[in-house]
Amino acid sequence: MADQSLAHRAQHPTRTETIHLPPSAPPTNHGKTFAAWFTTYGVVAGAVVAGLAMAFAVVWLFWVGLGVIVVTLILGKVLQVLGHGQGGAATLARQARSGGH
Repeated sequence: MADQSLAHRAQHPTRTETIHLPPSAPPTNHGKTFAAWFTTYGVVAGAVVAGLAMAFAVVWLFWVGLGVIVVTLILGKVLQVLGHGQGGAATLARQARSGGH
């Protein structure tokens, strides 16, 4: 355990560290984009369907759930490419309209 007495602190002053900030501010949407929400909800819905299918032993419904997941991932990537993802044109325009948040 380190000595935290007043005499010790007087003899060993604390050094100040330099803080290096990023060159520009990060996006203010915190990843809450249309593409991200669509992908998240779609994958969760597909996982719920596949999980229920496993619980009730319905094989075809399990494959439907996995299909929903795959289609959602593809459509999420398409939405990102179309500008609805982080840093996309549609996301930046929506941020500008709403004041940055």
